[in-house]
Amino acid sequence: QVQLVESGGGLVQAGDSLRLSCTISGFDYDYYAVGWFRQAPGKKREGVSCMGSDDSTYYADSVKGRFTISRDNAKNAFYLQMNSLEPGDTAVYYCAADPWGSEQICERTLIDYWGQGAQVTVSS
Repeated sequence: QVQLVESGGGLVQAGDSLRLSCTISGFDYDYYAVGWFRQAPGKKREGVSCMGSDDSTYYADSVKGRFTISRDNAKNAFYLQMNSLEPGDTAVYYCAADPWGSEQICERTLIDYWGQGAQVTVSS
């Protein structure tokens, strides 16, 4: 069974950094898009950063210049480096994977596989 397990969330102060990790198991695809989504209380889920199988990237305007997505296909893992965190970044962050997808999955919700979510809380 396909599983996405994420880690790295926590409670930090504004200006701090966190690195989220997502590891895929039971996955039988060579080409797939990966992404990070977040949902804050009272808000819709939004795509934060996504990467296609060709390493093309998408970043939400609110995180450009602060967040960086990367992947290590040999480890079936991908990451979100979050720098200069702001209180507005507080949300549950979900990793996701979509076979044969592109970075455009950040603007869509019909995605095949999801992680369990990780809470990121940024205090002022």
